[in-house]
Amino acid sequence: MLDQFLESSPSLGVDTFLLLLVLVALEAVLSADNAIALASISKGLEEPKQQQQALNFGLIIAFVLRISLILTATWVIQYWQFELLGALYLLWLVFQHFTSDTDSEGEHHGPRFASVWQAIPMIAFTDLAFSLDSVTTAIAVSDNTFIVVIGATIGIIALRFMAGLFIRWLDEFVHLESAGYITVGFVGMRLLVKVINENLVPPQWLVVSSIALMFVWGFSKRTPELIESTESLESAFQQDSEVAVQESEGQKSEI
Repeated sequence: MLDQFLESSPSLGVDTFLLLLVLVALEAVLSADNAIALASISKGLEEPKQQQQALNFGLIIAFVLRISLILTATWVIQYWQFELLGALYLLWLVFQHFTSDTDSEGEHHGPRFASVWQAIPMIAFTDLAFSLDSVTTAIAVSDNTFIVVIGATIGIIALRFMAGLFIRWLDEFVHLESAGYITVGFVGMRLLVKVINENLVPPQWLVVSSIALMFVWGFSKRTPELIESTESLESAFQQDSEVAVQESEGQKSEI
């Protein structure tokens, strides 16, 4: 049924549909480190409501910037200065993170903001810097601007949900934020190497594999407070269950 619908339109087809799936998959894979960077920036706000507002408004602006980048991609890729600025910005984020104060676990944390409006521009420009890499990849896969725009639209919606998940996971896993910023460094270095000598750029599969390994490390250790809280809840539940069983047995013996 879907095949017949796609083939009935001159602008759509099975190949187009499969190409769109590839672009969305690329967006999802290449957005994992982007999502954790945006989540870390959002965590610079104290209130959860402010964090959600910063992500929503920041990604709306990011979407406009990303579409603008796609529409001007053939012009932008002619100027290496754009990729240099993107690389330096991402590496600055990494430097800022690892030179920040550490917590009791010895882990660094992202910048802190006094208001939502301070975080929004940083979220938007961080996504734009990442888009220099992902949009270039998407354009290499397809020269159909309409399909690339649809893929980017779906990708940024997925990015919003991923960033929301990472906001919760950053509190749960000790190394996750640092792992995320190391992967941001990978992307920044890849852009920088591309500016210096495109022949030295590592293949995409190597970058993705390195990112995957860093995320394995990032999810390797839970926050001690959460472990203790979980254990105490399990212990309380077990004690309540034992008391309930004893009361039930006592009532039976009385009968």
